[in-house]
Amino acid sequence: MSCQWTVGGREGPSIHLGAASGSQVGQWLGLPNNSIRTLVACGTAAAIAASFNTPIAGVVFAMEVVMMEYTIAGFTPVILAAVSGAVVTRMVFGAATAFNVPPLDMHSLWDLPWLALMGVMLGALAALFIRLLRASSGVLSGRPLWVRTTLAGAVTGLLALALPEIMGVGYDTVNGVLLGQVGLVLLLAIAAFKLLATVLGLGLGLPGGLIGPTLVIGAAFGGALGVVGGMLDPELASSPGFYAMVGMAGMMSATLQAPLAALMALLELTANPNIILPGMLVVVIANLVAREVFRQDSVYLMLMRAHGLDYRNDPVAQSLRRLGVAAVMDRGFIECPQLLERAAAVQLIARNPRWLLVRGEDDSLTLLPAADLARVLNESNEAIYDLLEIPARRRDLAPIHLQATLQEALETLESTNTEVLYVQRTSGPPNQRICGVLLREAVEENYRFQ
Repeated sequence: MSCQWTVGGREGPSIHLGAASGSQVGQWLGLPNNSIRTLVACGTAAAIAASFNTPIAGVVFAMEVVMMEYTIAGFTPVILAAVSGAVVTRMVFGAATAFNVPPLDMHSLWDLPWLALMGVMLGALAALFIRLLRASSGVLSGRPLWVRTTLAGAVTGLLALALPEIMGVGYDTVNGVLLGQVGLVLLLAIAAFKLLATVLGLGLGLPGGLIGPTLVIGAAFGGALGVVGGMLDPELASSPGFYAMVGMAGMMSATLQAPLAALMALLELTANPNIILPGMLVVVIANLVAREVFRQDSVYLMLMRAHGLDYRNDPVAQSLRRLGVAAVMDRGFIECPQLLERAAAVQLIARNPRWLLVRGEDDSLTLLPAADLARVLNESNEAIYDLLEIPARRRDLAPIHLQATLQEALETLESTNTEVLYVQRTSGPPNQRICGVLLREAVEENYRFQ
């Protein structure tokens, strides 16, 4: 039974639960953050596969939206997670998909110009959706949550009084549209009211997902264009259900910036490869219009930035996120006090370390090459050596957690204006156990050779 008290979708909360579960498992196991990122993608893929019974779409969605890249190392665990989610769903609910999809096909190649126009309009609609959601997210941002959610509930209720079809996850409405049971005026009203209710409700703080509403809006708007196309040329136009299905893929793709996931969902939901050709045309045009014409990123990236988070996805960040500091740090160091007697210094050098991690009297840490101390021992015969005073190239350090990625390490180096990090198992004072040291040169070298 669908929830009728909200306009959001059920997939968003399920994705949040799956992603949070993957992250929690990784943290319990003490895995590095790059592995936790993969587990978050696994939870997302399993949630999508379980919600729609579309395992391939779940995998591609996780790679496009969460990982934002395609790698063999990432695909393998994500595929296994999607299969697991789909299997559990089929064991409990059977193999039926989320929608009752009739046999759909493009009647004529003369549909292509209309489909191209549909892609342009869906791209513009997706851009409007994202902009309105951004604007509503900033409304009353300083007010208490109960004020914002009360207002959101009141607005949603007023819209629902005029059009009850916008309530709930909307799958019953989508099924009616796919079967051609909804008229033109009602289709346009559903698309407009669902868009307004979603951006106002979710922007002001009501819980819910984004995928379900984009599918409802896309189905209603696509179905409306199908009805109009049938009026213009009844003999050549395809059924409104065909346009509704393609509209779902186009709206989802342009809003989430996940074209392959939308196409795979289209294929798995219809089990009809003939619908992929028109779907590709609509999805590509809708994505280009939303991104290039209206300059809109994915709705998820927009929401992250609205909350003060910026998920960098440039080539450098992508490359450095794949590795953890534990795989790159230098373990060839010895921790020692600031003052060393000559005999202790000779014994220390005999262990052939590359680096000396010097703990000062104020508990500060400094790194110097062991070769510098070896040179001083050869050139002088002092009884006690002060490692913070001998001629050497000393470097200040900043802490980094063992679970961090190289991207986090580079950001820490830049924010602390240091050249070296010391890697520790727990975040805390510098007397925690130190596992290794990480130089800026090592971070940059790993970027160059990936």
